Amino acid sequence: MIGLAVALLSLAIWVVLVFARNGFWLTRERDTFFHQLSSPRKRGPITDGTSWVPAFAGMTESDYDGEQPSAWPAVTAIVPARDEAEVIARSIGSLAAQDYPGAFRILLIDDSSSDGTAEIARGLGSDRVSVVTGAPLAAGWTGKLWAVSQGVAVAGDTPEYLLLTDADIAHAPDTLRSLVARAVEDDRVLVSLMARLRCESLAERALIPAFVWFFQMLYPFAKVNRRGNGFGAAAGGVMLVKRTALEAAGGIAAVRSALIDDCAFGALLKGEGSVWLGLTDRAVSIRRYDTWGSVAAMISRSAYAQLGYSPLVLAGTTLGLALTYLAPPLLALFARGATQYAAIGAWALMALAFQPMLRFYRRSPLWGPALPLIATFYAGCTVWSAWQHVRGRGGMWKGRVQAALNEDVTA
Repeated sequence: MIGLAVALLSLAIWVVLVFARNGFWLTRERDTFFHQLSSPRKRGPITDGTSWVPAFAGMTESDYDGEQPSAWPAVTAIVPARDEAEVIARSIGSLAAQDYPGAFRILLIDDSSSDGTAEIARGLGSDRVSVVTGAPLAAGWTGKLWAVSQGVAVAGDTPEYLLLTDADIAHAPDTLRSLVARAVEDDRVLVSLMARLRCESLAERALIPAFVWFFQMLYPFAKVNRRGNGFGAAAGGVMLVKRTALEAAGGIAAVRSALIDDCAFGALLKGEGSVWLGLTDRAVSIRRYDTWGSVAAMISRSAYAQLGYSPLVLAGTTLGLALTYLAPPLLALFARGATQYAAIGAWALMALAFQPMLRFYRRSPLWGPALPLIATFYAGCTVWSAWQHVRGRGGMWKGRVQAALNEDVTA
């Protein structure tokens, strides 16, 4: 009877997730509109040697529901960078190559880099790019947000929009044009894109699609994008924000200590107007996670912060993950009768719900049944994140501990 109760509860959880969680798993929220069909698209080379494919390929004029702004507003891109020599030329180079028709400048905030990041950026020779030497990290701030706040200050009152983007993101030539079109014509104070993450090594192929899938489960994009509710989120790699809305919300300082800064930022801006978050092929992450350990470090950096640094929430989450992901395959393989059938149903639902994300990342559908193993890896990373926090090494990034035991930020 206990086994049957567990199987039925697992099945009920998956019925709710699939049918009553804003369709998070369908991956429908994408930047497939607001593409400027009236002007030729550039097919510039992406930084990894492949080619950009027009996102509106196969669409007709009747499929298009957006318009170009009558006047393109001034935009300043702010790129915080700390020891990013491996990727900075491709990232900043893709920004400098934007075909944006309005005023556009790029501020790279060098956050105490020791590998020549600033010199590489200056060496690009673009008149759009300025390198700002960042001040030492202030108490109470995470490193990234401290750098971004300095960029916002340097940008001043000139730009109408700020493009906050990471140093490891490469952009298609029309990324900014697409972002601004949506922000202006759809009246959004924040437009954010979940950049396509690198998915080449075995560890990346096994774990990265699930990373985005779990993010969508926690923050269903359709719910985020719905007007008139207070549920906000964002993806930190690409965020276009209306400057006056950011100022009205209290500026970057309002989220200065947030380890999961993008979602805190999205929630903050949702109080000032509508936000939009979606998947994209335009912006791609060029940071490498070639090993299982590097992916685990990326996950564990903020996993315990997501749980509010609470041991009780950690215990409940671990139990919930076991019930949701581990119980169905175990009971499907070793139980019999009604218990086995219910468990098979739960396992089938989770495998099917993973398929749209696997297609988006062009991965084999066979990774779907493996989701219980993938979820177990993520659960382990969450426990490891808590252990790192206890050791005073929480949120470790580029030599900085960003989530100390007292939850203050240390240099």
